[in-house]
Amino acid sequence: MNLANKLTVSRLGLTVLLVLILLWRVPGGDTAALALFVAAAVTDFFDGRIARGRGQITNFGILMDPLVDKVLVCAVFIALVERGRLDDKLPVQVHAWMAIVVVARELAITGLRLLAASRQLVLAAERYGKHKTTSQMVAVVALLTLQATHEWPSPLASAFQPWTPTVALVALWTAVLLTLWSGALYLWRNRDLYLHQA
Repeated sequence: MNLANKLTVSRLGLTVLLVLILLWRVPGGDTAALALFVAAAVTDFFDGRIARGRGQITNFGILMDPLVDKVLVCAVFIALVERGRLDDKLPVQVHAWMAIVVVARELAITGLRLLAASRQLVLAAERYGKHKTTSQMVAVVALLTLQATHEWPSPLASAFQPWTPTVALVALWTAVLLTLWSGALYLWRNRDLYLHQA
């Protein structure tokens, strides 16, 4: 297994650890969860670049890289819904319907790509889809930062706490709206695949 694929697999392991920490509420866990998510995002940035740079693009990487990204984002959104249920004092809540939007969009687009593949077609990623992924990553970082500030030393926490709720709220709604928009647009542009069955 080459380095790029190892980074992809490591992101799956980081996802499992991240969700466990978020749900178990261990001391310092929110800060650890933030650090783990940032580490996972960094591996996502580098694995594709390494594969392309070294000429090591594999079928495993082509399949697993986007799949692991979806698992990471969906798992964290679901975990944040549960965190909000356990701690209703959080100033910004991820509601269940928001997680459903994220998960449903990813399942629908994955299903559409599988349908296209069964007809020997490849559906390329679109610009809005990339913006969606970026917005989701930013939203998760903002939400995890918001949760982690209560564990930080007073001067650092005081620097972040006044503005993180607003940033987290705006980032969350941006991610949800972009997820809806990009999914609807992708399904509409490729509607011939499912509206006109062979």
